Amino acid sequence: MPNLSPFADLDRPPLREAGLRRALIVPGGLWTEVSVVQQTGSTNADLAAKAREGAPEGLVEIAEQQTAGKGRLDRRWQSPPRAGVALSVLLRPAVPPARLGWLPLLAGVALAETVRKVSTVDAYLKWPNDLLLPGDRKCAGILAETVAPTVGTSTATAVVLGIGLNTTLREDELPRPNATSLRLAGAPVHDRDPLVRQLLRSLAQRYKDWVDVKGDPDGSGLREAYLFHCGTLGRRIRVELPDDAVLEGVAAGIDTDGRLLVTGDDGHQHAVAAGDVVHVR
Repeated sequence: MPNLSPFADLDRPPLREAGLRRALIVPGGLWTEVSVVQQTGSTNADLAAKAREGAPEGLVEIAEQQTAGKGRLDRRWQSPPRAGVALSVLLRPAVPPARLGWLPLLAGVALAETVRKVSTVDAYLKWPNDLLLPGDRKCAGILAETVAPTVGTSTATAVVLGIGLNTTLREDELPRPNATSLRLAGAPVHDRDPLVRQLLRSLAQRYKDWVDVKGDPDGSGLREAYLFHCGTLGRRIRVELPDDAVLEGVAAGIDTDGRLLVTGDDGHQHAVAAGDVVHVR
């Protein structure tokens, strides 16, 4: 009979829910519930269901394995058990609706800060929030989903943020050739426990600073931090737009709504709110 113990692979030890709860649920803090599940289809779907039931912000769900994780543009994301960080958080930001587009970028900043600090590798963001490691290899992604309040309730609109980070994936386990993991990139630290702790602390602080100024990206320092971590700026890119059109040019900046400013080959500047960016070599 195969060994099903979570300690069978010592490179991938299980997360300790009790320790994470003690470290992250603190008086006056953002996180009110931290749960670790062995397996689920999607942590985003789990928290979206709780949001529709009126759950307050501050919930965190971490999965040791996802079987139907969701990525941007309806892509599916999954990995072997305990080979990465797969978590979602439930937020109810009291900011103007026009500022909500900054929330996935905020999560990207928190993730980049975490990987740089804990794993000491040169991580950077591809707009809007894919985490890349040297060579433009994707190591993590973020998905933000808005959940409308249930009819007849007074709960505010919720946002579920899902974050997937490859920590110990091996070459033969990668979902595609341009992906990587912290281990494959030579990171001296790829233990999930300190990564999860730092990520949720960084996310909570960035979120508090942003909400305190009603989502102002400049007043909170968020836009400055995003510009620092964004590896797309100044590069020649191709943007595959939602209407199947393609925009080519140079990434010139990020506007106050979090949109990517592209100086197109037609000489005009375009503000891109959604699209799949390819860094052209």
